[in-house]
Amino acid sequence: MPGLRPCMKHIRITVRPDLDRSPPFLEYLLDASDVSEARAVDWNRGDAEISTHLYAVDGDIGPFEELAAETPGVESVTVSPTEGATSYAILELRDAELPVFGGAAKAIDRGGLVVRRPLVYRDGQIEGHIVGDPAGLQAMIDETPPTVTVQIEAIRQFPSAEIDPATELSDRQREALETALELGYYDTPREATHEDVAAELDCAPNTASQHLQKGEAKLVRNGLGTIDSSP
Repeated sequence: MPGLRPCMKHIRITVRPDLDRSPPFLEYLLDASDVSEARAVDWNRGDAEISTHLYAVDGDIGPFEELAAETPGVESVTVSPTEGATSYAILELRDAELPVFGGAAKAIDRGGLVVRRPLVYRDGQIEGHIVGDPAGLQAMIDETPPTVTVQIEAIRQFPSAEIDPATELSDRQREALETALELGYYDTPREATHEDVAAELDCAPNTASQHLQKGEAKLVRNGLGTIDSSP
């Protein structure tokens, strides 16, 4: 029988790379006025030397593509612009030549830890969430390279409402929201009314409406980062 792990924790972190020692394309994502936000959507470290990164960029991706193509250690950059505000890019990097990536990868890529995607790049810093056992989280922080500063913003039990806002819902609120979703209450155009939801829940329309409103309010407040103390 495998040994029991201590209770998992969820931490929200802010990473501030040293921009003087960061590649220009990373500085552009973090600090350029032409980019409102960028996200590391996913990455793959299957190769021992080369890692692959998928970025979503809200803003002008042209300078990012040019800077990445000129950076030693970048094997390739492929950009997929769109008609909307967000464009995408895939980068192949040699981690050994880009310490801000390679060093951070060694600190994070360890057993017992999971980085939740995406990582958000804005206002000169990277914001992210990591789940794992306390010892692994502490080791990650201790081994973060000097090219970045890591600040812990919050530590919570896992799961928490910050990761899964639905954990704040009462059983009845969850049931009402799930029923409404199945009936098409949230479709456009709306396919059901709160009276239809009430009929499925076998309760008064007023009661169904209250469950929906309170459940929706909790999800919206959590999504906006506002504390909700209502039942």
